[in-house]
Amino acid sequence: MRKVFKLDEIDCAVCAGKLEDAIKKLNGVQDAKINFLTQKLTLEAADEDFDAVLDAVVKLTAEVEPDCEILR
Repeated sequence: MRKVFKLDEIDCAVCAGKLEDAIKKLNGVQDAKINFLTQKLTLEAADEDFDAVLDAVVKLTAEVEPDCEILR
């Protein structure tokens, strides 16, 4: 499954790249892309694991970029 989420308060392209790299390392993430200009995260994971993976991504985002929020 692939879904797109709006990011709130991602400050710079370097921060977006750092967050994208960290998300890609999470178990269950098949692919992740952050577009800094549009402030969007595209997340891909298996259908049956998607909710758990998304929860892990939200938690990781709070740790890596505390000002950034994934809007569901």
